[in-house]
Amino acid sequence: MSAASGPVIGLDLGGTKIDAALVGPDGSVLERHTRPTPANDGPVAVLDALGEAARSLDHDARAVGVAAAGVVDPRTGMVTASTDTIRGWAGTALGAGLAERTGLPVACDNDVRATAGPELAALGDDATLLFVAVGTGVGGAVAAGGRMLHGVAGVAGHLGHLPSPEAAGLPCTCGASGHLEAVASGPGITALYERLTGRSVDRLQTVAERAAAGDDDAVRAITIGATATGRALGGLANALGPDRVVVAGGVPRIGPLYRDALDRAFASELLPLLRHLRPRPPRNGTDAAVLGAAALTATAPLHHPRHQKQNL
Repeated sequence: MSAASGPVIGLDLGGTKIDAALVGPDGSVLERHTRPTPANDGPVAVLDALGEAARSLDHDARAVGVAAAGVVDPRTGMVTASTDTIRGWAGTALGAGLAERTGLPVACDNDVRATAGPELAALGDDATLLFVAVGTGVGGAVAAGGRMLHGVAGVAGHLGHLPSPEAAGLPCTCGASGHLEAVASGPGITALYERLTGRSVDRLQTVAERAAAGDDDAVRAITIGATATGRALGGLANALGPDRVVVAGGVPRIGPLYRDALDRAFASELLPLLRHLRPRPPRNGTDAAVLGAAALTATAPLHHPRHQKQNL
C-alpha cells in the first residue's frame, strides 16, 4: 500500500481552508501552503483547489494523502456522506479525482481518523484509542486492538452523532435531533449563548472573551458544551477501555474554562479501573492533521491516476 520512499504531500481539507504540507520521510514538514476552500462552489472546484494546493509544493513528492471532511471510505476513495459544510460533497470520487489532477497516487480518509493515525501508531501494537475533534462539528475516531475502525462506508467514529441529554430537542446537521454536535460544537455553543441571552454573536471566540470577562451566560454556554463532550467521552471510555483519550480541534483551545469542565465531566463518568485516564491534546499539535494525512500514504489504499504524472 505504501508509496515509494521520498517526500509526500499531506492535505487537510476543511470547510474553510485547505492546509498542505510537504512531509519528509522522517516526518518533518519541509514546506507549507494554505488556501481557502471553495466550499460553496461544488466538488469539482474543491478537487481543483486540492490539486492546486498539491502543485504549490515541491515537485519531488511521491504521493498525496488527504484528510477530508465528511464520511470517507478509504477503500473506494469515495465521500459517502457529508453535511452542507462543503456543497455537494457527498458522492465525490476523492481518491480518483485528485489522482487525475496531480498525476500521483492518492490515499484518503476522514479528517479526524487520519489525524488519529499517528496517535495510534505511537501507542504500539494492540492499543485502543478514543479520539475526538471538536470544531465546526464534532468528529471522532476509534481504534481497537491496534486497528482503526472504519465501519460500513467509512462511517465509524462519528462521535458527534451520539445522543446527548444536553442537546435534547436541538436539531443536528445530520437531520436528526438531540445529538452531541448540536450543543458541543463551536456553532452549537455559540447558538446556546444566543438562546440564553437573546443576543446574536459572531463567533465562539467572542463567547469565550465574554466568559473571561465574567459573563455568566457565556460561562454557562461553554460549560454545558464542554460537559456534554466530557460525559459522552467518559461513557465511551467505559465501553472501550482505551489506552489513550485525545481531544483535538479548535474549540478546546478557547481556554481553561472549557478544558476544566470537560475533564471534570469525563472523570465523573469513569469506572474505577479507568480513573487514571485523562483527555490529552494531540501529540503533533497544529501539524497533527497534515502529518496524519501524509501518513495515510503508507497505511491506506492508494488510488492511482489513469495517466502518467505530468508536471507536478
